[in-house]
Amino acid sequence: MQHLDHDRLVFLALGESEAADGEATHLDTCGHCRGEMETLQHVAGLGASTQGLTDLPDPPEHLWQGIVAEIRAAEELPTLADRRVPRPADPVEPAAAPGARRRTRRGRRWPNWATTVVTATAAAVIGVAGTAAVLGTGTDEPDPQPTVLASAPLAAFGATPKDASGDARVLGDNQLHLHVANLPRIPGYYEVWLIDPGTMKMFSVGTLSNGSGEALLPIPPNVDLRTYTVVDISAEQFDNNTRHSGDSLLRGTLTG
Repeated sequence: MQHLDHDRLVFLALGESEAADGEATHLDTCGHCRGEMETLQHVAGLGASTQGLTDLPDPPEHLWQGIVAEIRAAEELPTLADRRVPRPADPVEPAAAPGARRRTRRGRRWPNWATTVVTATAAAVIGVAGTAAVLGTGTDEPDPQPTVLASAPLAAFGATPKDASGDARVLGDNQLHLHVANLPRIPGYYEVWLIDPGTMKMFSVGTLSNGSGEALLPIPPNVDLRTYTVVDISAEQFDNNTRHSGDSLLRGTLTG
């Protein structure tokens, strides 16, 4: 039986063309060609499933070279039939008659197109796995935390209800980490200040979105925290006035 050409099976598996009547009939009756067709369709499906991974980096060049080297080395190995040594239980074949053509059993080698397809598919799969390893190492070790340079407990100030509280931490990456709880509801917004207690000069660090929770606010790198040691959270109105309202809710002094 004449089998379908390998290149023709590739085109059919990729959907580049439709099978002619004779080809369709052959695929229905020939298990060999039908098996190759199904294998090629599976490989094509693997390639199609990675089309959405557009942000993945290309596999490194040494990975390609390693895959090609492995495949070439496998092609150079003798097949099982070539290495088969007759055992005592094996029948001894009679010597061939003079002039008779000796039939040699040899392993089937992959055609060039199959080597290329398998190489590309293997590289794509390994590239995805390598990217996953880069993006997530699989370890449960937490990220290192920044150094705490100074901290302050924040207590209710003035007429603020006594259950309002919080804490402030100055981190080594020039950020102020705040945790507040039970701040009273106000019609405006909460603003965070750093104050020099000697001169009462102050500047705004940022605002809080609600009266309970956490916030991370940047501190200008030129601020001398040995001078601006007081952390203040105030109640502000939407009045276009950038000055402190005078209504402090929480206060605390940084120590390091």
